[in-house]
Amino acid sequence: MQMTSNQTGSGRLPLRLGVLDLVPQAEGATAEQAVSEAVLLARLAERSGYERYWAAEHHDLPGLACAAPEVLLAHIGAVTRHIRLGTGALLLPHYSPLKVAETFRLLAALNPGRMDLGIGRAPGGPAHASMALSGNFLQRVYGMEQSVQALIELLDGTYAYEGQPVQAKPVPAVEPELWMLGTASKSAVYAAQNGCGFVFGAFMSDEDPAKVLASYREAFVPSKRLAEPKTMMAVGIFCADTSAEAAKLARDSSRDNARPETPVQAPRKHQVQGTAEEAVAMLKQWQRAYNNEEFLVMTPSWNYEARRRSFELLGKCLQNMEQGLL
Repeated sequence: MQMTSNQTGSGRLPLRLGVLDLVPQAEGATAEQAVSEAVLLARLAERSGYERYWAAEHHDLPGLACAAPEVLLAHIGAVTRHIRLGTGALLLPHYSPLKVAETFRLLAALNPGRMDLGIGRAPGGPAHASMALSGNFLQRVYGMEQSVQALIELLDGTYAYEGQPVQAKPVPAVEPELWMLGTASKSAVYAAQNGCGFVFGAFMSDEDPAKVLASYREAFVPSKRLAEPKTMMAVGIFCADTSAEAAKLARDSSRDNARPETPVQAPRKHQVQGTAEEAVAMLKQWQRAYNNEEFLVMTPSWNYEARRRSFELLGKCLQNMEQGLL
């Protein structure tokens, strides 16, 4: 197999982790508590060696408290120093590409070299919430290709409206990284054709990651933003001090997720429960199997303390392994 540019000379890939936060609002918790927990998690992730903190976007869904991730990221950027910040995902069909480009260029100016713009096309909520937000959502999804092209041109500085140049300002020294999120090969190929990074939502897909990521790499077209293909996988992980505690955390989460009013779906096969050592071992196994160096970790638990502990244990374990302490 030909070595990709992401591989080290020994054939190993460095294992890199990021956080994918749905910003859960636990039963009985206030909105203020939910967003405070998101800030605590982002700061913990930075201390624990995670490279990214991404917040999801959802509308009018019980149990989730982040309808405007760009606002949350602006605050988190002010209380962190170096961790990259992004959206997983910003739901582009709801918005004007110009407004999105302006917002994330401003965030990039506030947080130089730290911004990611992950985009998706899901509605992010029930039908009436989507219609209240942006009108006929299906019609806007049909225009997704035009919206993506406009967004890319705005970030590249080549956009024109009715023949007149339009710039998204301010123009930062370092543009936000552009990523597309998806759960199948169709999304992967679309990301590749646009020269964007691709995030495969393995935790919510039954597709074979090897096939999906291969389809992305085979179709990749170099762009101004990205010279070579770049991938991440989003997976579910429950860590605790013992395997039994991790299993209980996962079971408790499954019971919560089984309630009809909660939005988090039943786990798919790319979910790990166990000690941090067991979780890292599985991540390394997936890394080898899929030639993927970076994982976005989601822990879909409404137990805030246990959720933070899970991320802390996983990050510390990986740091110790890298330093040869384990």
